[in-house]
Amino acid sequence: MNMTINPTSTVRELVTTMPEATRIFERLGIDYCCGGSRTLAAACEVAGVSPEEAVRLLEELGAAGATDEALPDWRQESLAALIAHITDQHHQFTRYELDRLTPLLSRVCAVHGRNHSELARLRELFTELKEELTTHLLKEEQVLFPWVVRMEEAVSAGRPVPPPFFRTVNNPVRMMMTEHDHAGDLLRLMREVTDGYRLPADACFSYGALYQGLEALEADLHQHIHLENNLLFPRAIEMENQAASAWQGTNAGDCAHHCFSHPQA
Repeated sequence: MNMTINPTSTVRELVTTMPEATRIFERLGIDYCCGGSRTLAAACEVAGVSPEEAVRLLEELGAAGATDEALPDWRQESLAALIAHITDQHHQFTRYELDRLTPLLSRVCAVHGRNHSELARLRELFTELKEELTTHLLKEEQVLFPWVVRMEEAVSAGRPVPPPFFRTVNNPVRMMMTEHDHAGDLLRLMREVTDGYRLPADACFSYGALYQGLEALEADLHQHIHLENNLLFPRAIEMENQAASAWQGTNAGDCAHHCFSHPQA
């Protein structure tokens, strides 16, 4: 670890330099995906934890030499490799778990809904999350990610970057980050309505499996959004800025809103 950890460090700086810090942030309930621009002190205030405690745990983690050696350094790997990792690992996991948890949640609601009214609200939030993420993943896979890969290929080959019809990558990135924020809000509400996924005394095996699955989905989405918000998107924007002269003067139409509002299934 080559940085000094203090409360003025941003969460993004910490997790991009020290990927294993996400384990500490998950434990403390610190938002490191959508809230990456906050300082550690501000993030701790939101989470209701002591900045000094967070710094201590991060320093202990660094001193212990705990590193996620199996993971590439996504600051150095190609954008194509990062995109492949996101789609192969996180997009596939998200789709699988959303489909798997849907009937499980319905069964738990049918059996326990009368005694636990919070399950109806949980199902509403989960349904909204599933609908939004299903469309969100398509937008990324069909439009944003392919263009980023083509941009990187052109830059690597020394060719002019093809002008995107959405004018600048900032437009779809801004939309994706807004949707990330909403997904994060839904995850927080799901955690609140279940009292931190605390099982009631009369919980059956399916109830436990549901809460365990929802927590795993939440943790994976945190990592998924972190990789996009804190690594992929800033790097894509920087690459586009560096190659901006390649498409200055183009008259590409600004139809990003239409495309990102109506992805093809």
